This record gives sequence, structure tokens and C-alpha cells, in this order.
Amino acid sequence: MKPELPRRAATRLYCDLALSPGAEIALPEAAAHHALSVLRLQVGDTLTLFNGEGGEYRATLVAASKREARARLLGFAAIERESPLDITLALGISAGERMDQSLQKATELGVGAIVPLATERSVVKLSAERADRRLQHWQHVVIAACEQCGRNRVPAVAAVQPLFHYLAQPRAGKTLLVLSPDAGTPLKRVAAAAAAIILIGPEGGFAPAEYQAAQANGFEAVSLGPRVLRTETAPIAALAVLQALWGDL
Repeated sequence: MKPELPRRAATRLYCDLALSPGAEIALPEAAAHHALSVLRLQVGDTLTLFNGEGGEYRATLVAASKREARARLLGFAAIERESPLDITLALGISAGERMDQSLQKATELGVGAIVPLATERSVVKLSAERADRRLQHWQHVVIAACEQCGRNRVPAVAAVQPLFHYLAQPRAGKTLLVLSPDAGTPLKRVAAAAAAIILIGPEGGFAPAEYQAAQANGFEAVSLGPRVLRTETAPIAALAVLQALWGDL
């Protein structure tokens, strides 16, 4: 006999709706498009739905047409895959796919919140209208990452704000860290904490005045070793170190 092939995991979809066992719902437009046009799911296929409020719902597709897809919720599982470490990633805006990759991988690595920052060396300069569009796009990137990695709570992505405005905000009770290639303290030497903010610059890093302002507002400069990492690499490396030291890796 041929060995039985492993069963494919049920498709996970985010639904920004009130969910409850036994209910029948019309999938939101984005979820319906992904289920029908991308994954080619058919009536009778199983789904896992989540709305970001915690836990997930087992469901089955009961109707599919060009106009809508409907699913029946069969049961609820109070499953959480959140890190015990409360990490906020405050990140200088980088261009295009670099920013998308940073947000995607940060979500996979368990970050709790993301703050995009406008800095002196940010290549991308956003008007208010463009910033709103980019924020919507980044939220979709984070949701897709949650669908893929199994998280049932979606990290908050804040509106774009200037670095100096962000630094002036109160943030008691959190370990404050800013990545700097010139720092004498390796990230792995920082004392363990339950909550942290990691501040990372864009392409080209922070300007000297920005580093000075960060440290004046309580951020400790730390390094990730002797090599200079690209802006899309640094968040992945920093979050992996923090999760390995203090979290759940």
C-alpha cells in the first residue's frame, strides 16, 4: 500500500465580522476572492476563519458564485499563538517590497504592534493621501501574514508619524532599544524584559541627530554584530534574537 499523504491544512482566512458557531456568513470581498479565485475552493471544502479577537472558527464553504461565497461556522477553538513578549517595532519607512517584507516577517516573528516612521533618510516621502493608501496596504500585508503563520490576533499598524513626534510620546514600563552599528552593547546582552520597543532606521540608517534624540528619550543603542544589515534584514534579525532570548523561539 502507498503511504497515506498528509492532509492539507484548512485554508485560513481573516474575516472582519462578528463570528459565532452555527452562523452562516457571507465572506468579505477580499476573503471570498482569495478563496474562490486564488485557491479555487469549492462547496464542501473546510476553512479556518478568524476575526482578530482571539481564537479561530472551523467552517465549511456552503455556497460559491461570482457574486459571493458563504460559509457555515461549525465550531470555535480558543487557540492562541501569540508571543509572551510584547514587542513594538518602530521602523523607518523603506521603499516598496522592503517595507512589505519587514512587516510580513515581523508578524511571523510575533511582533505585537508596528509603527511606520518618517525619518530624515527615508527614501519614500508620503503625502497624507499616499500615507493612508500605504497604511491600508500594510494592514493587508500583516493580515495575510497572520493567515499564513497561524496567528489569530492581528498586530496593529499605526499611522505614519515623524520620528521626533514618536520619540516624544510617553512609554513607561518598556525596554527601549535603538539599533546602531556603532553601539558597544550587543542586543543579546540587554537585560531580559517582558515588553520592548525596538527602533530601526530606514535605508541609510538614522541621521546623527535622530540617534541623539532617541537616546535622549531613553532608548539604549544596541548592535547586531560587526556587519551592517540592510533595512529589511535588521528587523528580522533583531526580532529573532529577542524572541530567542525572552520569547518563545
